[in-house]
Amino acid sequence: MQERVALVTGGARRIGEAIVRELHDDGYKVAIHCRDSVDDARVLAEELNEAYPGTAIVISGDLLDVESLQDLVDEVLNEWGQLDALVNNASSFYPTPLAEVAEPDWDDLTGSNLKAPLFLCQAAMDALAESGGAIVNIADAGWERPLARHPVYAAAKGGLVALTRSLARDLAPDVRVNAVAPGIILWPEHETPEAEVAERYISRIPMQRMGEPEDIASAVRFLLSEEASYVTGQVLNVDGGASVMR
Repeated sequence: MQERVALVTGGARRIGEAIVRELHDDGYKVAIHCRDSVDDARVLAEELNEAYPGTAIVISGDLLDVESLQDLVDEVLNEWGQLDALVNNASSFYPTPLAEVAEPDWDDLTGSNLKAPLFLCQAAMDALAESGGAIVNIADAGWERPLARHPVYAAAKGGLVALTRSLARDLAPDVRVNAVAPGIILWPEHETPEAEVAERYISRIPMQRMGEPEDIASAVRFLLSEEASYVTGQVLNVDGGASVMR
């Protein structure tokens, strides 16, 4: 294992798990953040530590509790003494039709998708600057073409793109900041559409298929790598070409 350390929020399951595995395979020590999926995170960490002992830890916490975010970063630093990569992956996602949206929906969706990444970047910025590290934010290809009935989520992810570009200026040249914007990768949990509806979505994708979590993980790995050392402030759409179909 190389002496590189990554913190991945929401890293226990789904796309977050794929990112953790990809970075671990690439030689990173990984801090797997979770809130409710502690058991899944521990199983994942145990598996990774069986392959390379001492290379994975679990840190749990509510990202909406801004005052605790520095503690998350400090846990990583106390364990390994450095931080080279931050991946802001944790996200809430659900529809909020305008006639029904309430303030708690706003607080939750903007909190997890925009507020938490901002303040976690703040907490990690000194450690990342010291290591010459990088940040990757997981946005959404829909930030340019929002889903119907999701105005709050769309606003939060659009804000995350703006945050990515702003921090790329403010943290340069010491820290690079980019975003990956997934298209249709996984259906929302407990909301798998009927076959006819799913096919209608997929038919609009030039690649004529859904993506895989590993597609997002590979993009994250690239943006954190030396091969992308001159790339900052960019949003990489990983959507099978859907974003060009306008």
